[in-house]
Amino acid sequence: MTSPGELERTLRENLRGEVDFGAAARALATMDASNYRRVPVGVVRPRDADDVAAALRICAEAGVPVVPRGGGTSIAGQATGVGVVLDLTRHMNALVSLDPAARTAVVQPGLVLDRLREAARPHGLTFGPDPSTHSRCTLGGMIGNNACGAHSVAWGTTADNVAELAVTAYGGASYRLGTGWAGAPAGLRELVAQNLAVLRTGMAGGFSRRISGYGGLDALLPERGVEVARAFCGSEGTLGVVTEAVVRLVEAPRAPALAVLGYADESAAADAAAGLLGFGPLTVEGMAADLVGPASGLPRGGGWLFVEMRDEGAARSLVRAADAVDSVVVTDPAGQRALWRIREDAAGTATRMPGGGMAWPGWEDCAVPPARLGAYLREFRALLARHGLRGTPYGHFGEGCVHVRIDFDLVSAAGIARFRAFSADLADLVVSHGGSLSGEHGDGQARAELLPRMYGAEVIRLFGAYKDVWDPAGGMNPGMLVRPARLDENLRFEVLPATPFAGEVARCVGVAKCRSTDAAGPQVMCPSYRVTGEERHSTRGRARLLHEMLAGEIVTDGWRSPEVAEALDLCLACKGCLGDCPVGVDMASYKAEFLHRHWAGRIRPLSHYTLGGLPAWLRLIAALRLARVANAAGRRLPVPGLTRERPLPPLAGEPFTRWWRRTVGAAAAPGSPVPPGPAPASAAAPAGVTLWPDTFTEHLAPEVGRAAVTVLRAAGLTVSLPPKGVCCGLTYLSTGRLDRARAVLRRTLDAVEDVRGPVTVLEPSCAAALRTDLPALLPDDPRAQRLAAAVRTFAETLEEYAPHWRPPRLDRPAVGQTHCHQHAVLGDAADRRLRERAGLGGGLSGGCCGLAGNFGFEPGHHEVSVACAEEQLLPALRTAPPGAAVLADGFSCRTQIAQLAGLPDGSRARHLAELLAEAL
Repeated sequence: MTSPGELERTLRENLRGEVDFGAAARALATMDASNYRRVPVGVVRPRDADDVAAALRICAEAGVPVVPRGGGTSIAGQATGVGVVLDLTRHMNALVSLDPAARTAVVQPGLVLDRLREAARPHGLTFGPDPSTHSRCTLGGMIGNNACGAHSVAWGTTADNVAELAVTAYGGASYRLGTGWAGAPAGLRELVAQNLAVLRTGMAGGFSRRISGYGGLDALLPERGVEVARAFCGSEGTLGVVTEAVVRLVEAPRAPALAVLGYADESAAADAAAGLLGFGPLTVEGMAADLVGPASGLPRGGGWLFVEMRDEGAARSLVRAADAVDSVVVTDPAGQRALWRIREDAAGTATRMPGGGMAWPGWEDCAVPPARLGAYLREFRALLARHGLRGTPYGHFGEGCVHVRIDFDLVSAAGIARFRAFSADLADLVVSHGGSLSGEHGDGQARAELLPRMYGAEVIRLFGAYKDVWDPAGGMNPGMLVRPARLDENLRFEVLPATPFAGEVARCVGVAKCRSTDAAGPQVMCPSYRVTGEERHSTRGRARLLHEMLAGEIVTDGWRSPEVAEALDLCLACKGCLGDCPVGVDMASYKAEFLHRHWAGRIRPLSHYTLGGLPAWLRLIAALRLARVANAAGRRLPVPGLTRERPLPPLAGEPFTRWWRRTVGAAAAPGSPVPPGPAPASAAAPAGVTLWPDTFTEHLAPEVGRAAVTVLRAAGLTVSLPPKGVCCGLTYLSTGRLDRARAVLRRTLDAVEDVRGPVTVLEPSCAAALRTDLPALLPDDPRAQRLAAAVRTFAETLEEYAPHWRPPRLDRPAVGQTHCHQHAVLGDAADRRLRERAGLGGGLSGGCCGLAGNFGFEPGHHEVSVACAEEQLLPALRTAPPGAAVLADGFSCRTQIAQLAGLPDGSRARHLAELLAEAL
């Protein structure tokens, strides 16, 4: 048997692409989006088809299995492997050509679906199948799973849209598959000829979503035209590796309209779905109230069908004919996207149970003939109850395909036994309705063991013979589909310790929304991945490394792991994942915990002392009145632990609280109120507001604090400051000094214990720290929860406590960026409404500015920091209309803009409070 070291050397000598058998690379490939975990020997990132052939030849000679991997979003475990993983996303990700006249495209397997759709869009074309993971799933993965998506009602599965495939088998032989026997492997024609009766009878009664097993094998029948490429689709990497594909494109509707139909409940919606197919819909998607909740824009009902039609007229005709409780037709593209986002995030949001528990995949996409869907769902709900389980069905009701996450206990022996028993019962239920165990995601390890219940012994024997024609050595993705592993083996949870942190890390289910590079909309997650394109710098990649660190099998250094430290080094702690990840993974908090333990008992990097201790340093400088000296020194001398590529922002000559005491006088020392300005005639007694003097406002941007006082008083509010120095602990959190953060926060709670009413925090990152990190760090102190609940942003304060105040009209466009912490933690709805009332038009960009507090000032981060700014923020500023106000509430965002944007002389980014104060 060839040793891993020998295999690695041989692969390196014969491949142009990267060969990585290191701990980090292996850890990143142990899991996909399923419940399963398999540890690979190593990872290969082939450059081209020649590399793929060489890797498959070398691995076959060594007797080492191979599994091809795309976006790693497979639900059933088929993108995990025990041998060599071929990562086809790094280099083999090109759109080779696109022929609008022929409506075809030639693609490499690692091409992300949305990149193909973007290229086809100018020609009025698209690729029909569109899984909810379209922003990160790859064409090769879609071919492997025979993926479908919401539009399969109109355009079919991936197999329906594939014309030709270039495939390399285990051992290195290459084939070109299309229609007819030319290019097929030896023995395939003979196998079909010997099994015509089995193909015609054992696989009869199929419907559009029969994806399970080698569900397309009957495409090899002579009366079906011997569609060899079609039959290969859905083979889940068990036959060979696709190196190129010719796919068909379809005409995209020019102005689709979305009809949302409300029904009494989910079963009523399911009963109605099949009856709508005669209207020619593009999609018929179903969701119930326990998934979407009281979402705005939905008509009355307890279950809904989302039916997309080619135009508004067709949508309104459908509504008139549908027997729905209520309905709405949405033609606005933005409104449609908002509703579809609910559906696309469902694979993650369904993972969170109402009581805070988690639900898991495993029975994610069973399908039955659409006419049987309502009856099936009623029995499915009853089966869940019988096993004491909970789940939230949703999915492609027009094709009878139901997605669901179920709250399995996949840790205890009793829970795993229940998982196994339920799986067998559900398989029997699906088969009793003439259905398929998989309706689009493939069987993988989750369901392959149960395929004999669906197909019977003769068909299962034929499946084995089909695989053996392609892969006689059994080296392609063993344990999947044919001769499968047990569905309760290799569960990813069994290697984790029973600790709260391990439970948090396990939240990442791998749907990989963090791997999206779509710049549309407000999404922030995950800025470092969007810049580097490396899995280890995605939220999922970091979660996987933490998972393996806790498991201790591959990553063996525990909390001292250099692999985890390296991956987390480029985490900006933007908290984008907390808001954008469908399951709310909070990598900023995980990073803080890791750094806390990683550096325990050791001397930390200098930046942890200089930047991490920033509040204490700035208070000392202010107390000694050395701001001018510090500014001069910062311009001339390097600061220990900070990058030399970035100038330091100047300290204010007069801190905010000193201005407060000087301006208002002794009667309004900290803790005393500033009288309100002229109150609105209809207002009652003025409300009292505590204005939080955060470190950035206090020492670096006191003009923001002064502006806020002006505006709050003009709105009729009384303003006071906390009675003594306070700090949210943010810089200690971001550098993982959690003990210090807790001590600082306890002192803060002592200082503000008697504060009542709203606490207005001008710096979004500080507000986010007080609202979420404070109660998490001090869960046993009731004062922490009280203060967190009192925190308001500037706009929230005005909206809640001065609702009748009319802001001055600025009537000019605004550009800039919503702070990433505000996007993820606080929300910006109140800010958008305030900007609208003030006549500030336009929307702010998404993404992260890239400075992210201490991140952009730390050595080795400058290039990534600038690249993050170039992703959305700086392009938005360059294309801003003349006279636009540059708006950024975060100090980091304003600093990044000042240093990189090249704004005209005298122009700078401002906090919203500053713009309003200037107008007053």
